[in-house]
Amino acid sequence: MAFDLEMIRELYKKFPARVIAARKLLNKPLTLTEKILYTHLDSGDPTHIFERGVDYVDFRPDRVAMQDATAQMALLQFMQAGKNNTAVPSSVHCDHLILAKDGADKDLEKANYTNQEVYDFLSSVSNKYGIGFWKPGAGIIHQVVLENYAFPGGMMIGTDSHTPNAGGLGMVAVGVGGADAVDVMADMPWELKFPKIIGVKLTGRLSGWTSPKDVILKVADILTVKGGTGSIVEYFGDGAKSLSATGRATICNMGAEIGATTSTFGYDDKTAEYLIQTDRSDVAELANSISEYLTGDIEVYDSPELYFDQVIEINLNELEPALNGPFTPDLRTSVSNMAETARQNNWPLKLDAGLIGSCTNSSYEDITRAASIARQALANNIRVKSKLFITPGSELVRYTIERDGLIEEFEKLGATVLANACGQCIGQWDREDVADQRKNSIITSFNRNFAKRNDGNPNTHAFVSSPDMVMAYAIAGKLDFNPLTDKVQNEDGDLVKLDEPSGVVYPSLGFEVEDPGYQKPADDGSEVEVIVNPESKRLQLLTPFKAWDGNDFTDLKLLIKAKGKCTTDHISMAGPWLRFRGHLENISQNLLIGAVNYFNDKTNDVKNQVTGKYEPVPDAAAGMRDAGIGTIVIGDENYGEGSSREHAAMEPRFMGVKVVMVRSFARIHETNLKKQGVLALTFNNKNDYDKVREDDSFDIIGLTDFAPGKQLTVVLRHSDGTTDEIKANHTYNSNQIEWFRAGSALNLIKKRNK
Repeated sequence: MAFDLEMIRELYKKFPARVIAARKLLNKPLTLTEKILYTHLDSGDPTHIFERGVDYVDFRPDRVAMQDATAQMALLQFMQAGKNNTAVPSSVHCDHLILAKDGADKDLEKANYTNQEVYDFLSSVSNKYGIGFWKPGAGIIHQVVLENYAFPGGMMIGTDSHTPNAGGLGMVAVGVGGADAVDVMADMPWELKFPKIIGVKLTGRLSGWTSPKDVILKVADILTVKGGTGSIVEYFGDGAKSLSATGRATICNMGAEIGATTSTFGYDDKTAEYLIQTDRSDVAELANSISEYLTGDIEVYDSPELYFDQVIEINLNELEPALNGPFTPDLRTSVSNMAETARQNNWPLKLDAGLIGSCTNSSYEDITRAASIARQALANNIRVKSKLFITPGSELVRYTIERDGLIEEFEKLGATVLANACGQCIGQWDREDVADQRKNSIITSFNRNFAKRNDGNPNTHAFVSSPDMVMAYAIAGKLDFNPLTDKVQNEDGDLVKLDEPSGVVYPSLGFEVEDPGYQKPADDGSEVEVIVNPESKRLQLLTPFKAWDGNDFTDLKLLIKAKGKCTTDHISMAGPWLRFRGHLENISQNLLIGAVNYFNDKTNDVKNQVTGKYEPVPDAAAGMRDAGIGTIVIGDENYGEGSSREHAAMEPRFMGVKVVMVRSFARIHETNLKKQGVLALTFNNKNDYDKVREDDSFDIIGLTDFAPGKQLTVVLRHSDGTTDEIKANHTYNSNQIEWFRAGSALNLIKKRNK
């Protein structure tokens, strides 16, 4: 039995009529993306043609999903919205705060003790407002959503950048900041610039060592980390139809690494099969009744160049397994070229660790493919040369693979089986062997590999690949190895060639679980009390940000001119800082500590414009803020790529930053800044970035006439008495300008609800 079946039934009742209306309005066949978007308009039936990449549109998502690290701030904001219940089905998943070290049982026990205050808060606030609560150990948000909530043709937002995972079942599932989630839970429309649509045609079939992960590694190679920005990626073709639902989810999940709004696949028998296998035959039956509306029109897929903004074609027959990295998820090296490339770049050849799992690759199929290689090592007396870690995606997967003997096989091989949680993928890894910050290499089946991402060590070279490749490379223990051609020496001195992996999409005995870890909310939460200790170091009730005073910004000082890649990990690190995600003041002490200062090439070392001394970024920011001085952050290309974490926008706001001006933004971060009342600008001339000096003062002129499409003027007042006057662009619409004027989007919601 599915969750929220009546909601799905009601959506499907109106789905065909709205698709037909949209097709008539646009006077052309429709992509799946267009069908879902036009079906979820806040205005109801489609009556207006929206221009891709231009028009801002209000949508009505079907549900909201939150993970524990982001849910804290989202729900602290929702508590101020004046609502008794969430307006749409919503869920919280406790997966981010479990530190990976000793294995599932010990790590989970420690997490429950260490994070009890946070878990109690999330449990009680979920109980009060009608939110489904998934306990620590229940699984990673995206795998649990895929197994329980995702459904074809639906629209979901989630406070995690890998929410697009649900596109594997044909959803438009978008990662957002917590403020967007608050809008939807508070019965407000959700605003998104109508995306462009990239079509990826897959032909042929995967075979041998090649897996669905290799598809998205190739797409990342083609589009780079920002090539999908502002776009939804729609996969189609015979090759797409050959992929399992969880394989499709892997591809959609890692679409976040190309900056895509989301990715999706059309409904077919593979989608229906997954729904049936996960005890949702009722949803499959409903979807079958409108199946033609849950995929792109035939004409679209026959002539994709006429209907997509960009078309990419990948022949799966010719696709070779690859490793992407280090330090960026779009740097692809095929396994046949890895040895030579690694030597040329002086990457450490020894692999210290292999990590299998994460929300990207922790399905039953993923685990069984890795297990088939592990079984060969056991049968041939081969010792694994790297440390090996296995992370199941959910308790449903973990219980089933334990029943089927896979965990026993991994442990015989010397692997550590971790809790059903994010762990090392998000920096929750107590890795003692790199305390000296030494240079080393690891291989993972994760999605991101930015510097410091997994273990806090800037010298860890992380390579992203499929679970199959991770297992094979961990067995060999070195980068200069090709599983397709090379042999491994066993303990007897014999050379053994590993056979290609074989996976099982669904367990022959079906999925099984004793306790999935779900807590149903109270039918009436009015008597439920949510308590936040005012002395807590982990949780802090929010004080609203001040509204704009109606004047232009003058005499702002530079906080930092960030050089090169500046992701949300650089702006607000995860790892040990996750414990402060519910306490804005405490977590703001990590503000921009990973960003590189353009003027000295150092991290966490900027000039306090009040004292003239170089200090850690949070100290300088607080010093200038407390002296009554507003600050500005200058950034490079694709500023804020990576995670959806809104802390990367709330922290600058809390610490006195008025403006963030960059060469270009990543989508989610730009929206988060707008939501929190920070002025988000881009250089009209990207070369003007070079004009910014360390001791500059900044005036932002034109705010009194702030309007959509109207440039602002920025005056740079240099310490030598000279000035530069430059133009700055913005993407604010009239509603977003009201967020700015009110001081934040939440302030506007509170005002309207009153």
